[in-house]
Amino acid sequence: MTVLDLDFVRRQFPSFSDPEAGPWAFFENAGGSYVPQAVVDRMSRYLSTMRVQHGAEYDLSRRATQAVNDAADLMADWINARPDEIVIGPSATQLTYVLAQAMRGWFGPGDEIIVTNQDHECNVGAWRRLAAATGATIREWGIDPETGELELPALQALLNDRTRLVCVTHCSNIVGTINDIPAIARMVHAAGALIFVDGVAYAPHRALDMKALDVDFYVFSLYKTYGPHQALLYGRHELLAKAENQNHDFIAGSVPYHLAPGGKNQPDVAALAGIADYLDAVHAHHFPASENGFQKRSAAVFGLFTRQEADLAARLLDYLNARKDIRIIGQRTADPARRAPTISFTISGRSSLDVTRGLLPHKIAVRNGNFYATRCVEALGLDREDGVVRVSMVHYNTADEVDRLIRALDGAPS
Repeated sequence: MTVLDLDFVRRQFPSFSDPEAGPWAFFENAGGSYVPQAVVDRMSRYLSTMRVQHGAEYDLSRRATQAVNDAADLMADWINARPDEIVIGPSATQLTYVLAQAMRGWFGPGDEIIVTNQDHECNVGAWRRLAAATGATIREWGIDPETGELELPALQALLNDRTRLVCVTHCSNIVGTINDIPAIARMVHAAGALIFVDGVAYAPHRALDMKALDVDFYVFSLYKTYGPHQALLYGRHELLAKAENQNHDFIAGSVPYHLAPGGKNQPDVAALAGIADYLDAVHAHHFPASENGFQKRSAAVFGLFTRQEADLAARLLDYLNARKDIRIIGQRTADPARRAPTISFTISGRSSLDVTRGLLPHKIAVRNGNFYATRCVEALGLDREDGVVRVSMVHYNTADEVDRLIRALDGAPS
């Protein structure tokens, strides 16, 4: 079995050789990942040589336009979607709110929208506002307050012939459990409704295939998947075409540009090609033959990432499970089919803020709070502001870094 070469991987990220960032064990990846040199190079190249207006006849403009379009096409290929099925924008939250506004005409009194209390507010607030504006009714799919899990029978009980939309997370940024999106999509579609999935906490850890998931909409943050501060919204083409224009009047009917008011952030989008450069470099380093198609190559690479992350999660969870004063949120197992390496916990008798502050002298970057999943934290019976201690790992983290964290937690005063 091929094992991820961590030395090779970490050499691709300038942060690890930086005198200020390098000494830190960075466990705040769910807030935003480091970027590889390939992304930095793409950004620098565009800003240095192609910072011109698109759409003109001169060669430099054509080259700049091509760089941005090629990068966007790679992002579509990455998730097995068509180029006209993706919208790139500054954040998952903004993309979700823009889409919700574009869907206002689809809802009215008597219609029902299902949201969860496990989700980041990105996938809750937009739909609650949409319901309030259209007279639709919100129904909440609630978590088990002990485990933080969403149960499928509870969703089935909520679905009926008035359900128009179900909004759910692929993986909670607090609980870490991977929800069975294909199974949920089958239930939702059987009820005649649409499904919108927040994949922000899932996408950094697993390969994405929109067709295999069979979802109607999917959003995730590219700046949490090793890219610049951008996000991507997928939507079935016929649904994006049906959505109301959110751009200038003369752009109406231009799919998906009509859902990107102001257009693309050109340097950032051009730099997204650096994600593909990085994943392809990892693939070439680990596999003797090149797969045809970026989507297939990246899927093979994410298989390596998954095994590395599962080992790290198991290392930490073994320690946390052995402590009687620690409450683990979500799955207590590191099984990669069931959870991502985003592990939240609380320590009895201690504030989460106190725990994270205690890690700073050890140069361990961990954060506490609600991470904009306030409804989830409150449903778990925790303080809304103090929240949980969250350790969010990705493939470039090391066993030595996890051991440093464990030693620091073990030595923390009780």
